Amino acid sequence: MKFTSVFDIIGPVMIGPSSSHTAGAARIGRVARDLFGRQPKQVKIHLYGSFAETYRGHGTDVAIIGGLLNYDTYDERIKTAFEDAAAAEMEFEFIPEEAHKEHPNTARIVMSDDDGEMSVEGISIGGGKIEVSEVNGFKLRLTGGMPAILVVHNDRTGCIANVANCLAMHNVNIGHMEVSRIERGHTALMVIEVDQNIEDRVLDQISYIPHITKVSKINN
Repeated sequence: MKFTSVFDIIGPVMIGPSSSHTAGAARIGRVARDLFGRQPKQVKIHLYGSFAETYRGHGTDVAIIGGLLNYDTYDERIKTAFEDAAAAEMEFEFIPEEAHKEHPNTARIVMSDDDGEMSVEGISIGGGKIEVSEVNGFKLRLTGGMPAILVVHNDRTGCIANVANCLAMHNVNIGHMEVSRIERGHTALMVIEVDQNIEDRVLDQISYIPHITKVSKINN
């Protein structure tokens, strides 16, 4: 039985040697790709704490690249991720950082192509599980226990209510929601965890709501 979630582990099946440094790293890469919406052409991976110190020996590097190639945690192709990335013309660079983060297993992945750039920061919290802690400078906490959508929007009155109403029209129940903004009146980010996977037609409707600039989803 196989699940395609970027978060959930199928029993003990995962690429080793470490669930935190390898399986968790693969999940961070894969969810970053999901949020970007496609495979990036250029990637810079900033590693912090234990990730920065042991990423080569524990396979953190190949795991993150495997995730960016859409490989799941148990996919044997993770072992050849560097070669596969070269074949796919995806350039990447690892940057060990001396600065410390709150969690020692932290990676910030900066992805880009001709259509844009996105930064995703994730932490591996053990057992192959991860949390996304930042997207494009917006602080958040996305645990991955439920399907989720991320909505970038202008910080205007009514945006949050309009998105919630759209979901209600499609009988989508909100389990958890938080809103982050860097500066009042400028760009803001909604993180909405829901009870079921979101169909693309619902995301299309949300994208047409005034002041909405980008919509991404993570299915379970």
